[in-house]
Amino acid sequence: MLPSPPKYALRFLRWFCEAESIEEIEGDLVELFEYRYEESPSKAKRQFVWRVLLSFRPEFIKTPKILKNSNLRSMLQHNVLISYRNFLRYKSSFLINLFGLSVGLACVLLIWLWVSDELSMDKFHENDARLVEVMENVDQATGMITRYSTPGLLAGALPEDMPEVKTAITTTFGWDQKFMLSVGNNDIKARGVYVGEQFFEMFSYPLIDGDRQTILSDKNSVVLTERIAMNLFGTTENLIGKTVELEQEESFMISGIMENLSGHSSIEFDFILHFEKFRDENDWLNDWTNTGPKTFALLEEGADINALNQKLENYIVQKTEGAAAHRKPFVTSFSDLYLNNRYENGKVAGGRIEYVRLFSVIAIFILLIACINFMNLSTARASRRLKEVGVKKAMGAARNSLVFQFLSESILIVIASMLVAIGLVYLFLPQFNFITGKELMLVFDLRLISILSLITVITGIIAGSYPALYLSGFNPVMVLKGKLNKQTGEQWARRGLVVFQFSLSIILIVAVWVVYSQIEYVQNENLGYQSENILLVEKTGALTDNARSEVFLSEAEKLLPVTDASAFGHAFSGKNGGTYGVTWPGKDPEDRTEFERVPVEYGALELLEIKMNAGRPFSKDLQSDSMKIVFNQAAIDFMGIEDPIGKKVDLWGDDREIIGVTEDFHFESFRTKVEPLFFFIFPFRSNNMLLKIKPGQEREAVAQLEQLHQKLNPGFQFDFKFMDESFGILYASEQRVSKLSQYFAALAIAISALGLFGLVAFTAERRVKEIGIRKILGSGQMDIILLLGKDFSRMVLVSIVIALPISYFIASDWLDGFAYRIDLNWWLFAGSGLLALLIAWVTVALQTIKISRVNPVDCIKNE
Repeated sequence: MLPSPPKYALRFLRWFCEAESIEEIEGDLVELFEYRYEESPSKAKRQFVWRVLLSFRPEFIKTPKILKNSNLRSMLQHNVLISYRNFLRYKSSFLINLFGLSVGLACVLLIWLWVSDELSMDKFHENDARLVEVMENVDQATGMITRYSTPGLLAGALPEDMPEVKTAITTTFGWDQKFMLSVGNNDIKARGVYVGEQFFEMFSYPLIDGDRQTILSDKNSVVLTERIAMNLFGTTENLIGKTVELEQEESFMISGIMENLSGHSSIEFDFILHFEKFRDENDWLNDWTNTGPKTFALLEEGADINALNQKLENYIVQKTEGAAAHRKPFVTSFSDLYLNNRYENGKVAGGRIEYVRLFSVIAIFILLIACINFMNLSTARASRRLKEVGVKKAMGAARNSLVFQFLSESILIVIASMLVAIGLVYLFLPQFNFITGKELMLVFDLRLISILSLITVITGIIAGSYPALYLSGFNPVMVLKGKLNKQTGEQWARRGLVVFQFSLSIILIVAVWVVYSQIEYVQNENLGYQSENILLVEKTGALTDNARSEVFLSEAEKLLPVTDASAFGHAFSGKNGGTYGVTWPGKDPEDRTEFERVPVEYGALELLEIKMNAGRPFSKDLQSDSMKIVFNQAAIDFMGIEDPIGKKVDLWGDDREIIGVTEDFHFESFRTKVEPLFFFIFPFRSNNMLLKIKPGQEREAVAQLEQLHQKLNPGFQFDFKFMDESFGILYASEQRVSKLSQYFAALAIAISALGLFGLVAFTAERRVKEIGIRKILGSGQMDIILLLGKDFSRMVLVSIVIALPISYFIASDWLDGFAYRIDLNWWLFAGSGLLALLIAWVTVALQTIKISRVNPVDCIKNE
């Protein structure tokens, strides 16, 4: 029995293809399918579908029946001509609609590019459907936390113990380690990661040179990205077998060159080393109770993730013989983690997907606002088209033909608007990329053309549906007799659309204001330590020796621009390492709450200006302080120790006296509460040198410190960053979202105001004779302004009443994701409503002032 090609593709081919061509095309495609089916059924099906899509070309597509009918074709030409004449005749309405729709569609296109890019992150791997990351839910007294760190032995054990797992690797992704790479006298600083041997079998990073199967078979091998290879050698060719030096200490042989990472990869690195090399230098990786690296696994075809997670629930308990009963590993799709990376109580609670949804809603809001402008202006100016409709109906035109005419007119405007919108996107895309930190491009492939066509048709139908139904429903006799009374339904529909439009705008105003206020609060709130004008310099090369780093810090303090120097082993921009090895009197033996550990050198707490609630910081004059400990207030409160100064706790088997308690400070995102933390003296783990600079002398300080660095650490680049930059990284996405929201909200409000501007102009035009009579009877300019403005003010006030409660619930829900947040004060909502009302007043005033100044004789002379 011959294999059958995919039915849906075959039906699609027969649907669009001309009768003269279908037999030949279908025969060739089916014959090719049957030939390739013997090699690979799945591949044959994919290629059949692809070739059907390639056949969707103008020369093969059937001519629509509507175009074959000469009468219908003539009607289409007539409708286009009538539409063109109406556009020329009513230029103001046409331009307002064109501009409003163009800006709205441009916003939608930009948001679609951004959303599409976000949704495609990490999806390019061929094994995406089977590629998972192992994580752990950890029960603690303060609640369950979810973390990415796993045991170093996990990857080796999973394929043996779990039949669902084909292979697994261990990596140091996320550690952001920078190393010195050297070739001769050419030294560069680059970000390196350690990965398991099967890395390139699991992840589909393209290779320029090297065998994907054996590229990491030697633990002394290194894989460089194209950029690093060019910086070191000036080429990417014939580099296999050559060597590079790491930290000017050890040579590694180049086993492969890979392409630079695309913007669709959430993992960032410059070169790759074998994880077993890292294991040789870190014995702690061989203990199941320790965690640190990340583990990734490739599942077997058809593996059930839920069944695997049930098996994994007690896996760590078994491996640690009950010593780590609080840890429950599970797997989740690797590519899903980019968007869903925030967990609460062991369940996904959001992440970047929230911003994808937010901007998708904003895009819909902006498009609706632009469409409402079109509806309002079209129905408002319907009186100018009444005779046209009446004559056509009297001549026998059916209502559906009139509906088709007005929808065609609507779609023509949308097509013109789409062309302008594409131009606007090209114009503003570089600035949009700068704000979002992406490299988005408008590439006219089949997917984009389909999206643009779909948006055009949907927008045309939405924007033109109400005017088409409204205009086509008039009674032709009443129209021609001139007895068509002003319809109350029309007025209420138009008012309802204005209310809906401004309600959306007010919701956007509140949302943007709340996001901006929260980001400002986070950036300006006292963190509990001083982060400004502090340089972080990583210890490298000779400076990893504690004695040499002490010399560097001592010499640095003598420099005029430097006021203080010390070192610590933390970045204060998230969790860097925790332990549950703290024991105190009365501790629950089952408690496994992790304390964040911060190794420091003497003077670090004073340099950072961390305030003490009790006791004192470490003193270099007291040698015994090297075995003392300082907690934050959250840790003391959690342990329940009263009068802690002088009392002792056990840390990893050693008794340590508590000499100080600091105020709580934020070393993580404001989304989480301050957790227990302790400081201890450990120079060899204090790998970040802290250098406090006098304000305004940063440039001089960097120049002098670079000279000192070259003197004490020759051959190594002076690599530094400012400490406050590290904390800002935690909110980079929120800052971008805040800025984008402001732009899009401003455009949405501008589109709303533009529609209102046109509507007021039309209203004033219809009441021009009334205005003239009122002015003759003594009405002043302000009376005319109030007359025309009161109706629109009522509509905006109704919008405020509707929008503010909705805005409150949306804002409150978003802020619930922060442990430390702004208060939703009444003035924030009142201010948003007042701003919308002010925008409406200004818009109305611009038109009414103009109308109120006309000569009353000119207003009534045509009566």
